[in-house]
Parts: sequence; structure tokens; C-alpha cells
Amino acid sequence: MRVSVWAPRAATVDVVPPEGAAAAPGSGVARLAADPVRPGWHAGEVGWLAAGVQYLLSLDGDDPGPDPLARRLPAGVHGPAQSWDPAAHPWSDRGWPGRDLADGGVVYELHVGTFTHGGTLDTAAARVGYLRDLGVSHIQLMPLAAFDGPHGWGYDGVALNAVHEPYGGPDALCRFVDAAHAHGLAVLLDVVYNHFGPSGNVWERFGPFVTDEHSTPWGGAINLDTPGSDDVREILLASARGWLRDFHLDGLRLDAVHELHDSRAVSYLEELSEAVDALAVEVGRPLAVVAETDRNDPAMVTPRAGGGTGITAQWDDDVHHALHVLLTGETKGYYADFGSAGAVAHALEHAFLHDRRWSTFRGRTHGRPVDWSRTDPWRFVVSLQTHDQVGNRALGERLAALAGPDVAACGAAVLLTLPYTPMLFMGEEWGATTPWQFFTSFGDRRVAAAVTAGRREEFAGHGWTADQVPDPQDPATFERSQLDAPPAWTQDTSDARLLRWYRDLLALRRHEPDLAGACAGSVPDAGPVATAGGIRCSWSAPADGPPEWFVVARGRWRTVVNLTGVEQGVPLGGGHWDRATVRLAWRDGATVPVEQPTSVRLEPRTAAVLELGVDGTGPQGSQ
Repeated sequence: MRVSVWAPRAATVDVVPPEGAAAAPGSGVARLAADPVRPGWHAGEVGWLAAGVQYLLSLDGDDPGPDPLARRLPAGVHGPAQSWDPAAHPWSDRGWPGRDLADGGVVYELHVGTFTHGGTLDTAAARVGYLRDLGVSHIQLMPLAAFDGPHGWGYDGVALNAVHEPYGGPDALCRFVDAAHAHGLAVLLDVVYNHFGPSGNVWERFGPFVTDEHSTPWGGAINLDTPGSDDVREILLASARGWLRDFHLDGLRLDAVHELHDSRAVSYLEELSEAVDALAVEVGRPLAVVAETDRNDPAMVTPRAGGGTGITAQWDDDVHHALHVLLTGETKGYYADFGSAGAVAHALEHAFLHDRRWSTFRGRTHGRPVDWSRTDPWRFVVSLQTHDQVGNRALGERLAALAGPDVAACGAAVLLTLPYTPMLFMGEEWGATTPWQFFTSFGDRRVAAAVTAGRREEFAGHGWTADQVPDPQDPATFERSQLDAPPAWTQDTSDARLLRWYRDLLALRRHEPDLAGACAGSVPDAGPVATAGGIRCSWSAPADGPPEWFVVARGRWRTVVNLTGVEQGVPLGGGHWDRATVRLAWRDGATVPVEQPTSVRLEPRTAAVLELGVDGTGPQGSQ
């Protein structure tokens, strides 16, 4: 087998069989030759290194250590690598056409370790039929790259290409993707190319993968623009292509790209989008790159030909913040600017609240407006909950625990009738109240103690005492974060109402394509910037209080929520129509006057989705 290692800081690189391992025929130390074409690389044939054989790397005769680019690390990030052949899996998804986010995509974010009590890719694969029945199109797996310890969120990975062994390793990922494709679901993988974790990172021995010329919240930045960065960029591009090609994945979600510090004229993200587009042509199906970014810059999802970065889609925290404030009334920290109904409306209508507006949290003007004549709304991924927005709370409370199932149902109605790409966080669809807390399991005591102390210090400034903040290293913190089985798995129908609501909303979105795109009959704003999908919001709110009711109007559709504890009539907004039909309602009591269908009467803390009809063109009858 041919081995190629990037190690510009080493004069010699040896491939070494681990001590005590079963000897392969002809095994022994194999020295790689300096690559005459690629300075800093060492390459050569290692006759004894076949698929399934373990090995270590020794630099300049030092103690052998792990290969940070290995496909498999069966004993963890401190142990030997194992050669793995991606062509050995008996794939059953030949002819898989893929699924395009633009085609009414709905994403489901899933953490393998806590999605099921088994905590593996195989136990998660057994539930993909449930996700198909729910009505999502894309499963987004939180990071799988190997990290230290059995349990963690995955953002502390140190091996770019190895599937975390406690989840089942690379073969289990193949089985998961095969199962998802068999059920018609695409799979996205969260990858972390902006930093390495604090334990098990050996890159410093090999070369300048990290630079101190830029800083991130985790220390030095990945080297994208200083000496040696050509090789770093190619390693990252090869990693991305490898995940997509070898595991038949349908896309990548990139963690915190605003921490990819890159001063080059052609950015790494542009190179990545170009490489993924080329690979999509090669494999004959759509491939997506979704970026997490807090820059509020639509250039991220503007095609390269139009001067943008060319990323497929981006997370949109402003819509999350707006909906969270609308549903919970919380206005501390980065929620401060979203405290008025007008701010909520602006975020929903324009994708960003901070679109060259003042940001109190940042203490400066932030963002850029979206020009909807050049950008499709589906390119913005929006949510009520994410691993970050739940898990970065001190106690990791979910929305259903904070506000109750009725308010969560109201949020789902708004989220799933917006023109953006909605994303669900595992468990929200049945109102899970199990917390999602920050958990780690580092074996290094110094790292473990620093993580525990850092978490407590983070929340001390917000009034939390040390004993109130869950210890990330305590196994109980991980165990609390595991989901209880939803009603659909246990056949218990006593608490399935919210799950049915999500399924009904997703089915309506799927069967009425204009709910997932630009609605017919919408009137654009004057000027170059229109609202997304023709959104118009209206509300009633006291001068110093949260909205009592809120309406999202899009073409012939109205999503109406009553957030108070009393029944009230809610006007449906301006325009003319002959009838208003309640298509879905959280409670059965939603009524529209037949003679004057300009309002809907809603019970307390409930939501309804209505379709308007003009001159006999709308749905027959009204409720």
C-alpha cells in the first residue's frame, strides 16, 4: 500500500508496526522517501500495510504516534491507526439520485451518541424510517471525526478523517448512509475545519497546520494564509472530498466559518465550494456545503460567478433569535435586540435583523441586507433549536421545557411555513424535555479540570454558582442529555400530539410547494431589496410587552399564533379574498366567520395555518 505523509518539520518519516500487534508478513520499519515533487511530503510503498493492518508513524526517530489523517483509530486518538479500504463496503445505494436542499429540503440535526441509548451509528440507522415518516429530507450528523474520550459533542476532534470508534467506526458510517439512502434521505456531516481539540492533537509535530498569526476562541487558527498553508488547504480539501466520495455523503456542514481566518484573494471556502461542485458533477448527484457563520453576509451563498463564495446555504441565527424571543420573552445577551415585535418581523421578512444595523451585543453595526432578486430564501437554514442554542445554556433547557408544548407548537407552525430551509434539532418534534447539556470525557486530567473550570467561569458572570452548572466531565451530564424514546418508537400514543403536529405541518409544506418557496400573489417591496418569499408580518403588542398575537402572511397563506392565555380574534391582514380555510390548527376551536372571512378566532396559546381563496379559486368551504 502506498503511504503519503505531510511532515515538513521532519527529516525522516517511518511507518512502524505497533508493539504487541500480530506481525504482518514482511513487517518492519518502513522509511518513506522525501517526495521530490511535493516538498515537505514523504511517500513510499509499505508492503505489509494492507487493509485492516495497524501502524504508527515515527518522525525523526521519535516515539511512534498516531497518524492524524488516518481513516480509522480503533484504540482512540492516542493509539495506532488502522488501514481501511473505502471500496470494501458492499454499497446498496447504487443509482441514488441525491436530494437537493432547494427542492423543499428539511434538515434534522442529530447527535449519534445521544439520539438513542445505544449511542452508535447502527442504533441510529435503525431509526431512519422514523425520520422518513416524520417528513424530513436531510439528516445532519453532528461531528464524527475522532476525539479524545468516548463521549462529547464532537467539536473537539483531532483526526480529520477517522470516524469516532465508539460510534462504530467507518464501516458503521457506511451502513448508516446506506440505510438513509434506502429510505430516501440524504445525509450531511458536520465537519470542524477551524480548530482542533485540546487532547490528542499531534499536528504540531508534523508541520505548521496551526498559526499564531490569527487567534480563535480555541487558540491559534488553522493555517490558511501563512507559509505552509498551500499544503494545509489541500489537506482540508482532500478531507472534504474524501468524506463525500468514500462515504457517499450528500453534503457537509462547516462549523463556525467566521473563525477560518484567510486573507487570500481566493478564499479556502471558495476553493472548497469549487471542489465540491466538481465532485457533484463527477458522482452525478447534488452535493451541498452548509456554513455556520455569524457574519450575516449573503455573499457567503452568492454563486462564485456573481462574486460570492459559492457556499450552498448558511445557518441563520437571527431567525432563531427572533422566534426564541417571540416564544419565550427572553431578551438577555444576544437576544437583546430582538425584544420588539418589529424586530421579530424584520428578521423573519429579511432573514437578518442585523443587516447593516446596530448590534447591541457586538457594540457595532453588523451585517449586510439580502437582495432577494439575487438570493433564494432556501439558502438560509433556520431553526427553533440547535445543539448550540440549547446546549450553550447553563442547564441545556429545550424549548418545550422553557415554554411548554403549546408554545412550542406555535413556533413549529411559524418555522415550517417560512420560505427558508427549516432545521429541527433531534427530539423537538415530540417536545422532548430531556436537557441537552455540554458534556466531555477527556482522559487527560489537566484538560478535564480546565474544561470543568472554564464552563463554571463562563456562567459565573451570569449569576450561576459552581454547583448549579453541570460538570461536563461528570458521566451523569452525558446521561441526562440522552433522548428518551419518542411515542413513535414505543407505540405510546398518550403524548404524541406534538409529533403529529410536526408531521402534519411537514406534510402540508411538502404538498404545497409554495410554502417552501415564493408564494403566488406576494407583493414585493419597492426598491432592490424585497422580503423573503413575500413575507408580511403583523402583530398586536402593548408598548412595553411581548406580542399578544402574531401573523405571518405569504401570498394566499396565513400563519397565525395567539400567544396569550385568553381566546381572541386575530385579523388576517390586508388584501381581498372570498374565503379563508383553516388547513391546520393546534386546537380544533379555530374558526373563521363565513360572511366576513377577515379574521380567525383562536383559543389560548394556539396556532393555525389558513389558506385564502379568491373568486372560487381557493379551497372549498371554510371552518
